[in-house]
Amino acid sequence: MSKAEEAEAVLDEPQGSIAGSRVDHVYNRVKEDIFDFRLLPGDRFTESQVADRLKVSRTPVREALYRLEREGYVFVHFRNGWSVRPFDFVMFENLYELRLVLETAAVRKICDGPDLARIEELKDVWLVADADRVVDSLQAAELDEAFHTTIVDAAENPELARVHNDVIERIRIIRRLDFTQGYRVERTYEEHAKILQALLRRRADTACSLLKAHIEESRAEVRKITIHRLQAARQS
Repeated sequence: MSKAEEAEAVLDEPQGSIAGSRVDHVYNRVKEDIFDFRLLPGDRFTESQVADRLKVSRTPVREALYRLEREGYVFVHFRNGWSVRPFDFVMFENLYELRLVLETAAVRKICDGPDLARIEELKDVWLVADADRVVDSLQAAELDEAFHTTIVDAAENPELARVHNDVIERIRIIRRLDFTQGYRVERTYEEHAKILQALLRRRADTACSLLKAHIEESRAEVRKITIHRLQAARQS
């Protein structure tokens, strides 16, 4: 590290929540740029470029980028900056397959269990009149994720939930695109309602079958939308 970098590190030494908030700010901004295709797979950039754009020093930028690297969004080049990690559609396919295994396992455990209280709570969101449905894509994506994580959490297996949360985090970059199409929000309400009704009746086989069809349709849609968005972003 050069003397200038050492001096910068001293000046930017973490000071409680202030330093943490700077790292979180950089982390969220760069992640949003990746999610919204302002930074495309394969794009290269430096810590200095990010620091200048976000008006912070390089120390919180470096910490945020290493956090993103651990999550699989970027990787560092030795003495030569950073790159957005290319999309690995084979990896995403494998993660969707793992997600299906985890969620169907949770469904069977719920249907065999004594308590459906967590599942009952989902009725207020998904078994509603058309006029009460959410139409905003980002809010729909958040509600969809909450639906699936609630099902897994209701199985009351912390390790199952931990692995599922990791999978959801890793596919979020493409999964959220599923709700950029209005008809997909409507389909999600319809499909979630059927899954929920099967769960409330403890019909495990039916719920698993509906869940499998729902996840596989979503997987096909996000792959198609992702390819289209990437092509459009590169041509703009």
